[in-house]
Amino acid sequence: MKSHYRVVVIGGGVVGASVLYHLAKLGWRDVCLIERSVLTAGSSWHAAGGIHALNADPNIAQLQAYTIDLLSEIEAESGQNIGLHMTGGLTMAGTPDRWEWLQSAYRTFQSIGIHDCRLVSVEEAVALNPIMSGEGLLGGMWADREGYIDTTGTVHAYAGAAKKRGADVIEHNRVLELNQTLEGWEVVTEKGTVSCEHVVNAAGLWAKQVGRMAGVELPVSPLNHHYLISDTIPQLEDIDFEVPMTVDLEGFTYLRQDQKGVLLGIYEINHQHWMMDGAPWEYGFELQQEDPDRIENELILGFERYPCLQEVGVKTWVNGAFTFSPDGNPLVGPVPGKRGYWSACAVMAGFLQGGGVGKSLAEWMIHGAPEADVYGMDVARYGTWAENRQYIKETTGQFYTRRFVMTYPNEQLPAGRPLKTAGAYADMTAAGCQWGQSWDLEVPLYFAEPGFEETPSLRRSNAHAIVAAECKAVREKVGLLDITGFSRFEVSGPNAERWLDHIMASKLPKPGRARLAPMLAEDGRLKGDLTVFNWGDGTWWIMGSYYLRAWHMRWFNDHMEDGVTLRDLGDDTGGFSLAGPASRRVIEKLTDGPVGDLPFMGCGAFDIGLLRCKVGRLSVAGELGYEIHCRAGDHATLRRILLEAGADEGIREYGFNALLSLRLEKSFGIWNAEFTQGYTPGMTGMDRWIDWDKSFVGKDAALAERDGNGPAQVQVTLEIAAEGADASGYEPIWSNGTQVGFVTSGGFGHTTGKSLAMALIDRDQAAPGTEVSVHVVGVERAARVIPASPYDPDGKVMRE
Repeated sequence: MKSHYRVVVIGGGVVGASVLYHLAKLGWRDVCLIERSVLTAGSSWHAAGGIHALNADPNIAQLQAYTIDLLSEIEAESGQNIGLHMTGGLTMAGTPDRWEWLQSAYRTFQSIGIHDCRLVSVEEAVALNPIMSGEGLLGGMWADREGYIDTTGTVHAYAGAAKKRGADVIEHNRVLELNQTLEGWEVVTEKGTVSCEHVVNAAGLWAKQVGRMAGVELPVSPLNHHYLISDTIPQLEDIDFEVPMTVDLEGFTYLRQDQKGVLLGIYEINHQHWMMDGAPWEYGFELQQEDPDRIENELILGFERYPCLQEVGVKTWVNGAFTFSPDGNPLVGPVPGKRGYWSACAVMAGFLQGGGVGKSLAEWMIHGAPEADVYGMDVARYGTWAENRQYIKETTGQFYTRRFVMTYPNEQLPAGRPLKTAGAYADMTAAGCQWGQSWDLEVPLYFAEPGFEETPSLRRSNAHAIVAAECKAVREKVGLLDITGFSRFEVSGPNAERWLDHIMASKLPKPGRARLAPMLAEDGRLKGDLTVFNWGDGTWWIMGSYYLRAWHMRWFNDHMEDGVTLRDLGDDTGGFSLAGPASRRVIEKLTDGPVGDLPFMGCGAFDIGLLRCKVGRLSVAGELGYEIHCRAGDHATLRRILLEAGADEGIREYGFNALLSLRLEKSFGIWNAEFTQGYTPGMTGMDRWIDWDKSFVGKDAALAERDGNGPAQVQVTLEIAAEGADASGYEPIWSNGTQVGFVTSGGFGHTTGKSLAMALIDRDQAAPGTEVSVHVVGVERAARVIPASPYDPDGKVMRE
């Protein structure tokens, strides 16, 4: 072990070994991995080792596909046999909703480039896996690229390949302390102290302790997971192929062959946490005692699905812990506020996602950004509120329990809620507000009569008419929307304007004005669809998506310069939006100031009743509107006085479900749908806001796109001949049997009476009037490209 390395990776499981390998592969050879015991001495040795390319998040699916492709490469490079068995896989549905969802998921996979899967009948599925009973099943999906590997061999293959590229692997050496220095980190181990520029926490079951060594409280917890390995099954001895990986979603089980028996794994409803503060340091190759009573119901379902198990014994029980995050996705990336400290934790499916995690993290460290859009596993998708022990326990338990449970797009899950609430939360709840969640905050979805319960559905729900009425109120009278769920950053200081001008690609607004502002990464891809306010007193606001607060703050801090003060106002400020033809009359009743004289995209400070507020004249709904911002403690008062002032104008509260419909009718994109860090300004139309005459982050790459061949796909609006259901995202778009794009978001336009979607589509298919088709909930529907903004295409209503 040397006294200095560029990177120290802590943890010798599959994730740590993959990170080490990818760092060396990309050219950083002065790197080492430190393991407290021996490689695999944690979760890796007892993992089931299943692999498959399918995932509902397309970016994670692509990383899983990368991992599968990589396995044979590291086997050849290292010379270590990884025991790869590519058996193919089945995912089975046993309820009408699940079968409908699976058909829809199949189309989603087509959208994201996974073409080696197909839908199968029950009869075909039973032929593919002859030990499976088809009773109660409705259909399934077959994927070619599924199977399993030898977990220990795979970890040693990653590590062996890394060592051949110059990396060091140091076993039997526990890390004792981490101390941040001006140059990076000091890693104190049992065998001495190592200095380095970067530390990677890939400690798995010990991630909690290694985080705390650096003053980081990661939202992770281990939970126990059971599987069994059966004795030899005579039926398997009689066939000349391995049965495929098989997931029985309604039975909460997965199965693969193990020699001439099977491995049956269970995601039980009655979950069990284990060592929430991290595993004991001496733990490694031990297991917990099996608990068949706790998993009895799922075992019965599994033995019914595979009747042959009723005739043979259990050779081995495994009850071991894996580490989970609140949403089940990994926690990867630079930890905000800890320069040089990187997370590679909570990779529940390490042998499936470990290759992609290692690739992305190594690219991030070396090049400044990963190739793929990895927000779904970015550690910055959580804030400090997620450090709470009860929150972690509730949410990780909920994820585990629901691993194979059907979740509907309009379903609100209860764990960790309510957490943060705006000042008017109680009053809005009494008024019938139904709540969703954005980051830590409860946000309004719609307002219903007492006793109303929304039915979870893949189709238009029983709240459809409620949302329609809210949209009608906004378009014809005036609607009131709680906008506490927008992010707000205050920028001040002598260099504030210069700094903003550099990180924003647009022109900056003049005093008393606001402007839409794309923000780009160095590679020219989007980093934000923001709004900048110039309040005219030396202070500026940046507004964006509330759930990106920590993510954007990390970006801002990484690009900060002297003479700039940046403050996150997300916990200090709330507000409401007025939108609709009567909105000016409502707000003018409450102030003597010239608020009615504000031009479109104008802003200023005004007295609103007893409150001093900041007001901007803009509206995501596409109507005449005002965003009114107040102190968090004034939120309930602001709501009350706005409702009182609007009573004669027919004011009605509405929620974000209605805003989805209203903004689709204006072809207004949103982050994580039309705009992501995987897309460019040219693809999304954000290039129309760029000021090409100035210098800004990402300009060279943006110019290359503008002056080159341009993007292959561009954003359009679609009208879909849908019935009873609407597109929501990642549905494939077809032209004469060829896939030409995919939906980024969709819904019903209640004003236009049309099912609408926004989409990325091949440029030669983007002209208005082009006829295409779209799969909606698995059913192909006719569609056509229409001009942007089907409601008020000239934008006169917003500007009047």
